[in-house]
Amino acid sequence: MTSSTPKKTATYRELFRIALPLIITSASFTMLHFCDRMFLSWYSPTAIQAVVPAGILAFTLISFFMALCAISNSFVAQYYGAGEHKNCSRAVAQALFMALLSMPLIWALIPVGIQLLAWSGHAPEVFAQEKIYLSILMLGGVNVPLTAAAGSFYGGRGQTRMIMIAHLIGNGVNIPLNWLLIFGFGPVPALGITGAAIASLIAGFVAPTILLLCYFSKKNHATYRTLEMLRFDRPLFMRMLRFGLPSGVHIFLDIGSFSLFVLLLGRLGETAFIASNIVLSINMIAFMPSIGMGQAASVLVGQYMGRGDADGAQSAAWKAARVAWCYTLVTVSSFVFFSDLFIQLFSRSDPSLGEMFGIARILLFFAAAWGLMEATNAVLSGALRGAGDTHFVMWFHTAIAWGFFALGEAIIVLVFKLNVFAAWGWAIIYFTILATGWIWRMNSGHWKKIELIERKQATIEQAGGVPV
Repeated sequence: MTSSTPKKTATYRELFRIALPLIITSASFTMLHFCDRMFLSWYSPTAIQAVVPAGILAFTLISFFMALCAISNSFVAQYYGAGEHKNCSRAVAQALFMALLSMPLIWALIPVGIQLLAWSGHAPEVFAQEKIYLSILMLGGVNVPLTAAAGSFYGGRGQTRMIMIAHLIGNGVNIPLNWLLIFGFGPVPALGITGAAIASLIAGFVAPTILLLCYFSKKNHATYRTLEMLRFDRPLFMRMLRFGLPSGVHIFLDIGSFSLFVLLLGRLGETAFIASNIVLSINMIAFMPSIGMGQAASVLVGQYMGRGDADGAQSAAWKAARVAWCYTLVTVSSFVFFSDLFIQLFSRSDPSLGEMFGIARILLFFAAAWGLMEATNAVLSGALRGAGDTHFVMWFHTAIAWGFFALGEAIIVLVFKLNVFAAWGWAIIYFTILATGWIWRMNSGHWKKIELIERKQATIEQAGGVPV
């Protein structure tokens, strides 16, 4: 990859300009899910058992479409880095079409999700609430790929503050709505887990609505011709599918393997299941900001690759990883030193605590042990996707997630019938292997040779004849 653009090294200031709003966005999602699950743990032990597996499974089924649309982020970043502004809107338009086409497919997956929950073997009262929560979330599931598509216009150009504002407003609506619909107030009845799902469905459309209104504003149309570019562009659509499908499969199978892990935990007894769900909820405090840093790494890597500066892209990736490691190290240390404080936030539903409290305390140490590996995985896999290395990311992650992690967890739980600590210990090994693979791939430099976008400076002829 060559370019006449002068090379420069990525700086931490440049990284934080993009990353900080994304980290704040991730933190707001952490707070949202943390409060959601804490409220439900206060509501009933059954609700906290149901919300985590049903929520993760719903997101698993939607995640393919989210990642498929999110490939627009890499295209926008590289077009923007190459100075081809109108092509940014071309890419966003194709992602919006992908999002709308995903809606009936997401609805069609509702019976699949319910059947998977049935096969998990959870207690009948837990399964009944899981069905409700999953079904309602997936009815509004199109908001996830739609948000990814609309947000790519801002994320790819490094204008992540707009994404932050939209999500802060949406999540700001969701938290009080959760409280109101879970516990009820005045004429509003207490709906428990059904209320939590309805709150998420309603609030889920706030962020994409804000992003789309701003995307089609006069200011953006003047520079990026957003309305004019809102047309189907078959060559670009197919190119985005070429790189987006591996990304979608990767995310789906990655989250799917972890979803299977959570579903299998339900077979280890009510006490171990409640403890695991509580610790997984707490673990979001460490993990979610790394997701934001991984998104920032993807944007910066994409922009540098768009300029033809692979060394600058590599510098940006490692700087993002270092920041994520520092944050995670501080956070997981708090899991070790303040474990009781974290667990007590969820203890209202079971005043006797007892065995569950002890298991949760130990599992927090497990979460602390895999924290740095999780951060590495989030950042470096995001950086590789930003470079267009989606095929390697898909094949490597799929092989390890299912050939090692999921298979191993199934054997541990279903064949040898070992305890919850063995299941979590296997997860630590899995995260370590993944992190080692991403580090090797980043250092190998193979991703530097990938051409994600078409390199034409004058006019790009296409179906519909859109000028560039």
